[in-house]
Amino acid sequence: MEGAGPGTVRPGGRTARVRAAVLQAAGDALAEHGFAQLDLADVARRAEVGKTTVYRRWGTVAGLVADLLADMAEQSLPRTETGSLLGDLKANASLVQRTLTDPRQGALFKAIIAAATTDARTAEALHRFYEIRVAEWAPCVRAAVDRGELPEGTDAHEVIRAVSAPLYYRLLASGGPLDEAVADRAAEAAAAAARAGAYT
Repeated sequence: MEGAGPGTVRPGGRTARVRAAVLQAAGDALAEHGFAQLDLADVARRAEVGKTTVYRRWGTVAGLVADLLADMAEQSLPRTETGSLLGDLKANASLVQRTLTDPRQGALFKAIIAAATTDARTAEALHRFYEIRVAEWAPCVRAAVDRGELPEGTDAHEVIRAVSAPLYYRLLASGGPLDEAVADRAAEAAAAAARAGAYT
């Protein structure tokens, strides 16, 4: 990864186990207390590793969160291909909905998004996370273009973003229900707009 900072190396063995424990502990702390209360010493205690290890490897809270997001992007489920645009977009919406309503993951994303509004490195890591996830699902849209379901020139990335945008709006702004019906409606709206050429 170009411009990788502390905590972005992908080692194996004991170092990998330490990284996994620290990232798990960091995610737990973020979900419980938010970014402002995240403390490297507390993360080290939770992970049962030495403080020096955490400080030497990640350096700052922002460096740790950047690595946490990189790991989350790697661990996220791969796309589902159902053979139809609507089926694929509903699968994407369902995955986003389940993630955002999960007690730990939902709180974790809220904390990271809030931190990204004031911390440039966290914002950069968050943007990279979503670029990876959108790129994972974009081939579903390109396949729909190839099948003739969508107009040539449809921007696959924009269609995928349109699916999750209403779900994040409910999570962060409106506080409205965030259930499977809402996820299905987001997918249906994005599919209808794409078929009408809104994303060409």
